[in-house]
Amino acid sequence: MLVLDNETDPDHRYLGRAIAERLDASYRVYPDDPGPVDLSGVEGVVLSGSSASVYEAEHEPWTGPQRELIRDCITERVPLLGICFGHQLVNDALGGTVEFDGRRARLVRMTDYETGEDGVLGGVDPTVPVVHGDVVTELGEGMRSVGTSGYDPNFCARHREAPIWTVQFHPEFREAFVPRISGWEPADVGFEACNAVRVLDNFARVARTAGER
Repeated sequence: MLVLDNETDPDHRYLGRAIAERLDASYRVYPDDPGPVDLSGVEGVVLSGSSASVYEAEHEPWTGPQRELIRDCITERVPLLGICFGHQLVNDALGGTVEFDGRRARLVRMTDYETGEDGVLGGVDPTVPVVHGDVVTELGEGMRSVGTSGYDPNFCARHREAPIWTVQFHPEFREAFVPRISGWEPADVGFEACNAVRVLDNFARVARTAGER
């Protein structure tokens, strides 16, 4: 398993590292080390969040190659999970649209989502943590929505044919990280209602299953 950390600020790379630790995965800071990724023998790829935006031209030197990697994963049927910025970049790479929608840093509730065993949302409770300002306003080609929130009809998505899943929320985020987030908004529920980390466990399972076929 390979985690590509897309965070441009070294002080905020704790989220990418948390993903890698949960998955016992290889870890690479992609903005510092962009370029080709050898997918041979890779069980699955996770694209982390970032304080960057996919439409910011100054990030093209590393977002461009990662767009190519996304398309390679589809072609080669390598399982891929996009988280927050990763969710946005996958859809952008496939011709979708990402726009600024106002910063959110809080627990939110998914209003409708698919929980089948062949996806990454199985057993996930509806309360999930978000830290983002951009949203996918139009899904990329081949993607379909598998989860919504009160403000986002494209909150979670999956590819219709390839083993590609994306989520706008942060399954790796836990309560201990809250003090590091500026402007975190309290909610009427706490982290005891949140088991979003199951997305990572589910992805590891479906990636293994895909590799056995």
